[in-house]
Amino acid sequence: MITVKLNQPGFEYDIHSLVKSFYPSEDVYVSIKEKQPEEPVLFHMEVQFSPAKVAAYVYHGSKAVAEELFMEQAVSIAGADRKETKNRLKRMLYEMFSDYTGKKLPWGTLTGIRPVKIPMQLLEEGKSPDEIKTYMENTYYCSDGKIELALDIAERELALLRKLDYENGYSLYIGIPFCPSTCLYCSFTSYPLSLWKDRMDDYLDALEKEIDFTAVKCKDRKLNTIYIGGGTPTTLSARQLDRLIRKIKCSFDLSHLLEFTVEAGRPDSITEEKLAVLYQHGISRISINPQTMKQETLDILGRHHTVEQIKESFHLARKIGFDNINMDLIMGLPQETITDVSHTMECLKALAPDNITVHSLAIKRAARLRMFKDDYKDLKIENTQAHLDVAARAAKEMGLTPYYLYRQKNMAGNFENVGYAVPGKAGIYNILIMEEKQTIMALGAGASTKFVLDYGARTERVENVKDVTSYLARIDEMIDRKAKKMEEISWH
Repeated sequence: MITVKLNQPGFEYDIHSLVKSFYPSEDVYVSIKEKQPEEPVLFHMEVQFSPAKVAAYVYHGSKAVAEELFMEQAVSIAGADRKETKNRLKRMLYEMFSDYTGKKLPWGTLTGIRPVKIPMQLLEEGKSPDEIKTYMENTYYCSDGKIELALDIAERELALLRKLDYENGYSLYIGIPFCPSTCLYCSFTSYPLSLWKDRMDDYLDALEKEIDFTAVKCKDRKLNTIYIGGGTPTTLSARQLDRLIRKIKCSFDLSHLLEFTVEAGRPDSITEEKLAVLYQHGISRISINPQTMKQETLDILGRHHTVEQIKESFHLARKIGFDNINMDLIMGLPQETITDVSHTMECLKALAPDNITVHSLAIKRAARLRMFKDDYKDLKIENTQAHLDVAARAAKEMGLTPYYLYRQKNMAGNFENVGYAVPGKAGIYNILIMEEKQTIMALGAGASTKFVLDYGARTERVENVKDVTSYLARIDEMIDRKAKKMEEISWH
């Protein structure tokens, strides 16, 4: 464990994320309150703010005893605003830990999930690529490779988003929080289909109430993208999928719709009948997500399907007529080597999907892999730039280029997730959810509506309860929450 004590609140998240990036296997505690840990402490850090400077003192062990001090550094913050104070603090901590560990982080001091927002904003301000590169290197200590990647994606995203009306348009997310089983690494809101199969129509009843409310409130706005995610939306039966999509099409004006995505997701939930329903309704983009093409890894993860089922589902979707299929992969899965990654990419080359999203494993607090980590301590987890380079080279050989990027907490190797697509097949919703350019109305248990205001200068959120039973019982309350927020921010 690593403990960090501040003399005043501020920047706890940034400090935690940066320290965790250097020490990913350690629990990190950051607070103005003293921590009395029960487990051994690798080191303790004191961060002291004053009007003129911020200083950090790092001690071996849990107690700050003078003779145990082994690192200290200070930086002036006189006259600096909050943003500049944060950047100076993070650069100071980065220099300390980089010198001590000998590690350089690929994204430098950047710990947020949306690094592409920085070059995108600078491009919109008229800055040149060279000016942006210099700024990101000097301000955030980003590596050349990550700067190039972020800038490349920002330029592509801007070109894609020019067709959207940020202020008068909106997107729609509908969550289906059920899965055939829960994967070892997963922390999303999902519930086992076996326990909820008889109440799926009750869930659709509640969703339809949210759909009716949203359609009325958004009738004067342009609906640009729809994304049905999860969980696994294809845990719904063909009849239930038909019911949901018919309701959407009857409730909303789709004349401005640019994209309609449904995550078909797990091959063990996909049938020809379900795919036919999606295709007949004009769904423009689906996902069939293997995560890996190594059977032993699928078994470890608790994904109850085979590699052959992945291939069969993909070929079935092509046969039915889908011409925009995404496949998700995860780098850094337990027991996977770079040879396994190469094998997975060769399998995908043979399938030739239109999109590939390459994730770096992120082990969230609610994941079984984290909650019961002693049970899985012997599982080797490795993710390096070489792993990501294998995926990137394969994507390039398939004619796919990177079009969106985001990061998560506790990512293996401190890397990123990147979406690749053939020209004309990029997922617009994926860009919108990351770059916060447009309001996204989110419906369903665990869904979070995000109102984007003042041309992206600020956002307001309204979250639905995660528990499905509570969602069904409190659906009117969920609707009322949105109505009150819309009134408060004058969004109509």
